[in-house]
Amino acid sequence: YQEIAGTAHGVGQYESYSAFSLPGLYRVVDGIDVFDPKFNIVSPGADPETFFPHSDGDRRPQELRDTVSRLLYGAQTDETRGELSDCEKPVIFAMSRLDRIKNAAGLVEWYGRSAALQDEANLFLVGGYIDPNLSQDGDEQAQIRRIHKLFDEYDLEDKVRWVPMQTDKNIVGEIYRCVADTRGAFVQPALFEAFGLTVIEAMSSGLPVFATRYGGPLESIENGVSGFHIDPNHGDRAATRMAEFLSAARADPAVWQGISTGAISRVQERYTWKLYASRLLALSRIYGFWRFNTDIEREETQRYMDMFYGLMYRPLASQIDQS
Repeated sequence: YQEIAGTAHGVGQYESYSAFSLPGLYRVVDGIDVFDPKFNIVSPGADPETFFPHSDGDRRPQELRDTVSRLLYGAQTDETRGELSDCEKPVIFAMSRLDRIKNAAGLVEWYGRSAALQDEANLFLVGGYIDPNLSQDGDEQAQIRRIHKLFDEYDLEDKVRWVPMQTDKNIVGEIYRCVADTRGAFVQPALFEAFGLTVIEAMSSGLPVFATRYGGPLESIENGVSGFHIDPNHGDRAATRMAEFLSAARADPAVWQGISTGAISRVQERYTWKLYASRLLALSRIYGFWRFNTDIEREETQRYMDMFYGLMYRPLASQIDQS
């Protein structure tokens, strides 16, 4: 929605186009042609065979739990950094590419500056390489070095666990669920996130999510119901909000469970591949009917207009007195 039509406070990415329609949305910009819709929303989903609620214990292989436990609580090696000293705390989990826009280093800094958040939870970061020399991307190298500097500056060695990016989707799915087992949260701190598939994956697992308000998560998350919006430009406020939630959840488990249940319900209502396929097929049938029901031939019409311009308007324009 934000990309297509914007909001009351911002211009959409495609708002410069003059005619479009959306199911459930009426927006007029210089008039609208109902037989020529340009954009519609068909949101993707998370694979339900891989990303499913943490409470579905019978579907969770023990070997995956053991693998994730080693990733999260294992000893520090050349390929990891940090070794958690208090394994009883909830876990704040973040996973993304290590570039400036994704703002993973920003999250580490928020955590390092917040004593309250450190008291409530450990931080688990999955992304990039630990050794900057292994990366071929200059932006990523800069972010890796910044995270190492933050480790040292805020003395995070026993509170933050950092491991390289995980490409096995089965392991990633179990990471979400194991973090949910700790009554933790997933954080998406990006400066901007177009859609945010990791947000949907985390919600599918029943993991409460704190995600950037700039981009897709502003729509996919109902703030305070199925997750929380945070402003990456105000990291101190985001850290305080996370600490307050975890503190409230520690005092009353129903607080955490309410958001967890809301996240699962939100995904089931809006972001599944079954819904995606159904909506895409329905829209295809609708547009196919419109095209069949109209006699507009766009390519032929455009050729006619080009010919009309070349034969009529261009000669007329050349006769205009330029003095």
